[in-house]
Amino acid sequence: MWLEVETKVRIKNVDFFRKKVKRIAKFVKKEKRGDDYFALKRRFRKSAYPKKAFRIRQKPRKFEVNFKKWLIEYWDKDIIVKQEFEFTLKNMSDVKDLLALFKDLGFEQWMKKRKTSESYLHKKDKKIIIEINKIEHLGYFMEIEYLCQPKDMDKAKRKIRRTLEELGVRPEDIDNTGYTKMLWRKGIKDEKYWMK
Repeated sequence: MWLEVETKVRIKNVDFFRKKVKRIAKFVKKEKRGDDYFALKRRFRKSAYPKKAFRIRQKPRKFEVNFKKWLIEYWDKDIIVKQEFEFTLKNMSDVKDLLALFKDLGFEQWMKKRKTSESYLHKKDKKIIIEINKIEHLGYFMEIEYLCQPKDMDKAKRKIRRTLEELGVRPEDIDNTGYTKMLWRKGIKDEKYWMK
């Protein structure tokens, strides 16, 4: 079982912050990502914001289906832990078949998220992934992520905190609210990204 241990920081001056990241990490790639999220229809939910949702991301020559299990019992004030599940579909026909099944189970297209991501690997530890993300409607954020087995979770948290110190991040700049929750709070759903 792989765990995603991470923290998120709101960035005000992206150019200044990017220079700090480049001092400790090597640039890997920049890409645009468009995600469609699906959740149970509102009439099947107890609250307006869904507790469970999955996303489909269109990539070159495939579609990526992803959902996350929040492991709240391992969360700290500054770092969260999730178990991530992911599989790929090869074509739109497969996606339509999957969505037909989920529609029958009560799911509907719920929200879209667009982001541009710059990915970096820490120069001293390649397991530390740093992303600078521009989220449409929300602005810039940095994420520090460490994928590990459960036995290495404490080590992952230490390494993330050390990276935060290297970058001079203040505790008050950390905001681990999910992007979809931020968009939902602003009342932004947008039109479907790639689904017709």
